[in-house]
Amino acid sequence: MSTDAPEEESFLSHLVELRTRLIRCLLAIGIVFACLFPWAKELYALLAQPLLATLPQGGQMIATDVVGVFLVPMKVALMVAFLIALPYVLFQVWAFVAPGLYAHEKRLAMPLVTASVLLFFIGMAFAYFLVFPTIFGFMAHIAPEGVAWMTDIEKYLSFVLTTFIAFGVTFEVPVLVIVLVMVGIVDLAKLKEWRPYIIVGAFVIAAVFTPPDVISQLMMAIPLCLLFELGLFLARFVRRRVSESPTEPT
Repeated sequence: MSTDAPEEESFLSHLVELRTRLIRCLLAIGIVFACLFPWAKELYALLAQPLLATLPQGGQMIATDVVGVFLVPMKVALMVAFLIALPYVLFQVWAFVAPGLYAHEKRLAMPLVTASVLLFFIGMAFAYFLVFPTIFGFMAHIAPEGVAWMTDIEKYLSFVLTTFIAFGVTFEVPVLVIVLVMVGIVDLAKLKEWRPYIIVGAFVIAAVFTPPDVISQLMMAIPLCLLFELGLFLARFVRRRVSESPTEPT
């Protein structure tokens, strides 16, 4: 009974710490959201700019839901608030898990987390500045004569979020490859052998997560293949560092 008490106290202390850090994360997001609330409409207009710039002169978006004109901009403001507060959120996660990591894991974890966040943002920027104009331009070009091409703001937001997540996750491929090699789940030589299958899989994924036009599918599949090659290149050096690092906990 006495041996179980310290373990129970340690478990409870970890739960308390986890709750505290979750509350801090939610407060940080809430504070940023409160600051962005007055500019929610402007944020949505900025998000919708790639589509609005493609619509014919006088074209506009529509809202089929009574409260959609209020809720959709709020969702965009909340999404932006989360992205702005993300560094602080990740710091809280790092502070919670860092004490249980080995020294070599600490040296690799922070660069990997930082790289994953930056790559996710780069993937979103790639979708916003390159993919959206291409997709919307293609859709506007193939629209039949006499058809008013418009979309509901809720459906547009859903499409944008899906595309952001798809391209953000796509740009995480180098980090995924490095982690798989680093923890020994897959050998680097085996990944090189799988290259033809991964290329085919990249085009299958692109066909699922992009509209049915060749250009947008290539805009996802080609970066996915190139990022996989980048991951293979970087994993070679990371594996060497891991093999030379001590494994004693700090």
